[in-house]
Amino acid sequence: MFRPITRAALLICPALLGGLPAAAQEPARLDIVWPTEGMVVPLGTDLERAIGVVVRSNFTLRPAGQCGSEPRCGHIHLKLDPDGDTCNIPGRPYNSMNSDFGGNLIGAQFGHCPSATGEHVIGILLADQHHRPVLVDGQPVTALVRVTTR
Repeated sequence: MFRPITRAALLICPALLGGLPAAAQEPARLDIVWPTEGMVVPLGTDLERAIGVVVRSNFTLRPAGQCGSEPRCGHIHLKLDPDGDTCNIPGRPYNSMNSDFGGNLIGAQFGHCPSATGEHVIGILLADQHHRPVLVDGQPVTALVRVTTR
């Protein structure tokens, strides 16, 4: 016997409307989980004086070109002291990115900065699998934290 779809059923299961679940319709988000704002961070002892930056997003983070047809998929571009270019990898417009391996961990390479120690801003940008910024209301999805390195 056929039973008509009730309004209550539509409220319980939005997929009946042919749309995506509510969580999939949220605007793209990006956060820096670690280090936190104002934190004093010891630098790595390697040549690049790198630290790991942990990020969180409601996008799947995969290597560039590995998202297939998944629309909410990308990777992170990281820039230290993003108001300028002094900490960029030579010849690159950023300091680091996780486009080779994906995931929520990215290396910040303070060894490229004129002074690795001191106050710095860690800036991250969510990019699609083709390295284009993901936009929400015409603005790139970014996050910033200010840290002191020693």
